Amino acid sequence: MNNTKVVLKDQTKVALCLRSAGALLPCYHRSMLTPDLAALDRDDPLAPLRARFRLPEGIIYLDGNSLGALPADVPAHVAAVTETQWGEGLIRSWNNHDWIDLPARVGNRIAPLIGAAAGTVVAADSTSVNLFKVLVAALRLRPGRRVILTEAGNFPTDAYMADSVARLLAEEHEVRAVPASALPAALTADVAVLLLTEVNYRTGARHDMAGLTAAAHAAGALAIWDLAHSAGALPVGLATADADFAVGCGYKYLNGGPGAPAFVYVAPRHLATYAQPLEGWLGHAAPFAFADTYHRAAGIDAMRVGTPPILALSALDKALDAFAGVDLAALKAKADRLFDIFLSTLAAEGQPLECLTPADPHRRGTQVSLRHPEAYAVMQALIARGVIGDFREPDILRFGLTPLYLRHVEVAAAARILAEILATRAWDLPQYRRRAKVV
Repeated sequence: MNNTKVVLKDQTKVALCLRSAGALLPCYHRSMLTPDLAALDRDDPLAPLRARFRLPEGIIYLDGNSLGALPADVPAHVAAVTETQWGEGLIRSWNNHDWIDLPARVGNRIAPLIGAAAGTVVAADSTSVNLFKVLVAALRLRPGRRVILTEAGNFPTDAYMADSVARLLAEEHEVRAVPASALPAALTADVAVLLLTEVNYRTGARHDMAGLTAAAHAAGALAIWDLAHSAGALPVGLATADADFAVGCGYKYLNGGPGAPAFVYVAPRHLATYAQPLEGWLGHAAPFAFADTYHRAAGIDAMRVGTPPILALSALDKALDAFAGVDLAALKAKADRLFDIFLSTLAAEGQPLECLTPADPHRRGTQVSLRHPEAYAVMQALIARGVIGDFREPDILRFGLTPLYLRHVEVAAAARILAEILATRAWDLPQYRRRAKVV
């Protein structure tokens, strides 16, 4: 720990576990070493990044995996785009400020964060819409195969879109959902597409992208990856893994703001031949020729559909400045430290919970998911105490460990507040059981 002072604590309380393939297994058991957290923060090479964000006083924000914090420079930038480019430039700004190519420019800024080459990513639409586009494109590249293979428990929108595509296509298709451990064996000769989210939204478990993509290709299938819980959180290697298509959102770890535009990736080998189903005017080779028939644009531009939302894209564009000079491997290493600090602090306080997130750093993203039968009420009590995480059905407390702006001392403090709420049953009040519309 770079000569950081550590203090030996009671070792008997450190015992957390995870559920894997329906069984409870040891997950977290180590000698109780508590680092000097202030020293960790002082020596943290990522600590200056916190200044790139606007964070409210008195709040410990552990929900960047649902909505990223506000980058400090975004409000002024969006105001300038609104007042100057729109207010003064009016329609001239499509040319004078090159609004028309903003989706491609933002895509090229996202590309290095997901291990992709320039010209293979475009920012457009929502994750769900992009998923629809790449699913149809992939199935068209594998005629004669009828199965979309996915993980049971994948994010619902992925399952919904896969079901929708299977129903809409003229040929009969099937969505086959199996447990993660059964995926390699399920890659049979009838599988056209393997559709997976790299990091599971509930548990934080991370798939082996390279291994599963290779297995899909060996079986003659294509691989689509949803990067909603990995882009901007950890190193992603789309090109190295030889992935075929990928999608992801701009409002979680990329901090682009609520409802920020998503992105879509197409591997270079497919750029000339893929055919996505939503043939809108800005995916046309010459949109301002206003031709009566559609002729697809070259390369990644064919993934565009309609007029881009310039204000939202401008916010995402500026938000990506927060990643300037950031080593994604260092980001993941800090997230792993935060994970250990959170769980060890909780255990040291005598309140260990069942942990759904794998103990192995290589098999997880940058969140920690804990199980409690009253998880919803516990989370509301936490939020009332200034610790913001989120709840996922049926009984999951989910905490995003976002290293760009979180301090080690904050994560330990959040764990202590959680332990106190559990020990005192402070969650057991009617107002904390009342369900809000958004959880």
